[in-house]
Formats: sequence, C-alpha cells, structure tokens
Amino acid sequence: MNLGIRAHDLMGLSLERLPEEVSKLGLSSVQLALNKSFPELHIKNGSLTPGLANYIGSHFRNHNVQIAVLGCYVNIIHPDLSERRSLLELFKEHLRYARDFGCSIVATETGNVHEKMGYTTDNFTEDAYNEVVKSVSELVEEAEKFGVIVGIEPGVNHPIYSPKVMRRLIDDVKSNNLQVIFDPANLLTEENYKSQKIVFEEAFRLFGDRIAAVHAKDFSINEGKLEFVPVGEGLLDYETVFKYLKYTKPYINILMENTKGAFIESGISYLKGKFEAVIE
Repeated sequence: MNLGIRAHDLMGLSLERLPEEVSKLGLSSVQLALNKSFPELHIKNGSLTPGLANYIGSHFRNHNVQIAVLGCYVNIIHPDLSERRSLLELFKEHLRYARDFGCSIVATETGNVHEKMGYTTDNFTEDAYNEVVKSVSELVEEAEKFGVIVGIEPGVNHPIYSPKVMRRLIDDVKSNNLQVIFDPANLLTEENYKSQKIVFEEAFRLFGDRIAAVHAKDFSINEGKLEFVPVGEGLLDYETVFKYLKYTKPYINILMENTKGAFIESGISYLKGKFEAVIE
C-alpha cells in the first residue's frame, strides 16, 4: 500500500518540517497545494521557476517523500472570462514546472458555472460540459508539450459529476495526458450512497484504466445530509475500492484528505487494516 496525505491537512508546518512529519507518520507521498501549505510564498501567476520547484522538491526527496500530485484546484470555467484566463494560465504554469518538483501530475476539479463554488444543478447542462471540454483541452495541450498529466477529479459539485460524464470527457478530449484523480466519496449523494458499490464499480469499469491517484476520505449522513468526515469515521465502502486497487493498480498513490490532527494516525491504521483484509 502506497499511502500519503494531502499536505495542507498537516496544518501550519514549514517547508523544513512538513516532509519530516510526513515521513515520521510512515507515509510515502503528498498532494501539495503550494498556497495552502506555504502561503508565505505568495504563489501567483509568474511566481514559479525551476529554482523554486527544485528547492521545494529537494526537501521532500531528502525525506523519501514523493510529491505525487500538485494541487492547483481552480475554477476552470469561471464565469468571468478574464478571471478564468488567469486561473488557466496559473494551472499551465504548474504543468510547465511540475517535473522540477519531481512530480508528473497537476490536478483540479472542473469548477462551477457560478463564481461561488458549491452544489448546483446549473453545472449539469450541456453548455457547462462544453465549457469544461474547452478548458480541459487547453490544459491537456499544454501538458502534452511538457510530458506531464492533467488530473481531473470528478465530483457531484462540478460539471463532471458522474462516472458516465467522466468517461465522456475522456472520449472527447482524446489524450493520454488526461488522467483521473479518483475520490470515491465525491461521487456520492444523499440519494445514491446506499448504492455506493454500484457507483464505484461503474467508475472502475468506465475509467479505471485512467485512474492515476486516489483520494481517501469518509462520509456520514447527518440529518439527511451527506457530510465528509475523517477516514474511518464514516460509511465509505473501502472494501469495494481496495478490492479493485489492490489487484489492478499496484502501488497507486492513495492520498488521505479531510483527516487532520488525532485522526491521522487512526486513519492510517484503518486504511491499512482494510487494505490488508482484502482477498482477491
């Protein structure tokens, strides 16, 4: 099992301390969002250089921690076209320097037709989907130039909201530089969580070959509403997820998220136990 964590869930740590703490936890990788982990760097358009990327990457390499994914979660279909252009250029900058971090994947979700992020059925229109295709195609074209990957994370709060729509995006973009960041909890709602095994198996059938990394969090139902909780504190069907990953995606990066503080070590134990218990 190749287990890591979203770096900014280890809150308030300096560049010098963060890789060390990840290593002490027995974790092998991180998803790194620069401005969330290191806000003091004030990363914006034009900030990245090979020097900065190598400096950050070397700290992680010194502790045998892989930067598995660079997180650049921006609204790629922002309704303000000027703001959208700025966000797309920031993502492309991450793509250009990803290799200098020792990383090959830059990831995002697919945004929102409104400036304010959150669930809305307005995301589920054909127009919203077509805007995603245009933005993802532009990002993938840049990724192809630098031999890196655009990782798209589908989820019900975004235009790419189901396994079928994710498969459609893969078919329409037509590039192996487009891969999937699979977060099983993000595909669940109050209506379908009791059928999560069916949802997950559909995802593996439709785009399992394109899954490049996996997020691990959990969920519960509180007063009829689905809410995310730390790993091991909820209802997610890890048996189904790990049965696929263990025998189809050996050593894939599994990155814990929404799991902080005292929940980190218990979450690690929980995931390892679930993974080890899986029998083909």
